[in-house]
Amino acid sequence: MKLNMEQKLLNKNAIIILAAGNSSRLGRPKQLLEYKETTLLKNTISEALSVENSFVILVTGSNNNLIEKELNSSEITIAFNSEWESGMSSSIIKGIQEVLFLNSDCESCILTVCDQPFVTSSVFKNLMKESERAKKGIAASAYSETLGTPVLFRKKYFEELLKLRGQEGAKKLIKKYAEDVASVLFEKGNIDIDTEEDYKKLIS
Repeated sequence: MKLNMEQKLLNKNAIIILAAGNSSRLGRPKQLLEYKETTLLKNTISEALSVENSFVILVTGSNNNLIEKELNSSEITIAFNSEWESGMSSSIIKGIQEVLFLNSDCESCILTVCDQPFVTSSVFKNLMKESERAKKGIAASAYSETLGTPVLFRKKYFEELLKLRGQEGAKKLIKKYAEDVASVLFEKGNIDIDTEEDYKKLIS
């Protein structure tokens, strides 16, 4: 039986899907690209929804009307970021504000994007487990010799996330607090869809 939204919001972990960008290099909304008999965005939402004890927030911006009408929003919270053009930080801030508004007792959040086609619920669960096991405040995905999204932040970092500006993203805090970061291998995490060529490669 699926938990209703009110029950879900009592959960201590939030998954924030950042989907506000305008896909300028692709020339059409990457969120709506067809993938695995669904879309890139719906695939990410579906994986996030299957993580126990979590609630899901989707941050939209560009093309929000087009994107939102494709979704069944009863299971997620959609937050529209009117300042999406000012950069990634505005979407992270919008997401964290929404988390705190919905559940001020939330203990951690995972920031993820909608154009990593190989993201699965296991990736999210592994971040949660590793953060617990290693007693670290941040757990980041490792791929291509870097650390990035999806990335989990414990509540003690929410204030810092709210101070990000412009194009700053999670990487700033991953670097700044390197000693408090656990890394979790995410195979194929380096594959994301920015161009038509990326997309063709994915579906071939």
